Amino acid sequence: MRWNQLVRNKLFIIGGCLIAVLLGLMVTSLFYTPYGPNDMNTAMRLAPPQASHWFGTDNFGRDIFSRIMEGTQTSFVIGIASVAIGLVIGLLIGAIAGYWGGWLDEILMRVIDAMLAFPGILLAIMLVSVFGPGFGNTIVALGIMSVPAFARIARSGFIQYKEFAFVKAAIARGADSLRIISHHILPNITSPLIVASTMRFSGSILAEAGLSYLGLGVQPPDPSWGRMLKEAQPFIIAAPWYVFITGAVITAMVLGFNLLGDAMRDGYDLKR
Repeated sequence: MRWNQLVRNKLFIIGGCLIAVLLGLMVTSLFYTPYGPNDMNTAMRLAPPQASHWFGTDNFGRDIFSRIMEGTQTSFVIGIASVAIGLVIGLLIGAIAGYWGGWLDEILMRVIDAMLAFPGILLAIMLVSVFGPGFGNTIVALGIMSVPAFARIARSGFIQYKEFAFVKAAIARGADSLRIISHHILPNITSPLIVASTMRFSGSILAEAGLSYLGLGVQPPDPSWGRMLKEAQPFIIAAPWYVFITGAVITAMVLGFNLLGDAMRDGYDLKR
């Protein structure tokens, strides 16, 4: 995947701009927000967008823009942590199944098939119901939900590359399995894993919003875009900006990472 080809891809440019704006909001929110995300002002309940409140206020008089900014931290942290958990566990399972094969492959892939039998969000709901709602449990649940995708990609790559001549030559030279996996096979499957990580990031953010909307994800008073959307729903007529702005931010985040993933996938296919 060549960088100069990637940066000329329109999908990459649009997706990168969307993510850059949201990332900028997240970094800024670490040091500054116009108002405290949980500061209430009942005299300003459901105020429309104006100079003092760019995105208006919610049903408790809290500044929506400040809560959106604070919510970017939740989304990015949950997205990064859940993808990291899914990538590490999935890569480990895929490497064992693809490299050694045999009965290990059969057992591990049947477990993965059982996980794939559940729709992703349904699996996440089931796991959160078992572990209980909360920030940390949401990360674990979404991380486990991401494992099958990474495991299948890793397994496919290991099965493919372990038959290549350069791997067999390394075995003939006496290289041990750990060196073959880390130095000869793993570097060749990083591109599809990176693409999958980008796509799973958007999936994790959307799933977290869904869980929080159902009351199973991040709990109050921590701002979460999904919970904000749930709180805005009863006021869709009285304060349509509340619903529209929150939904637009979720859409922008998911769309941005999907576009980045599509651009990188196209670059990877061109390379091949």
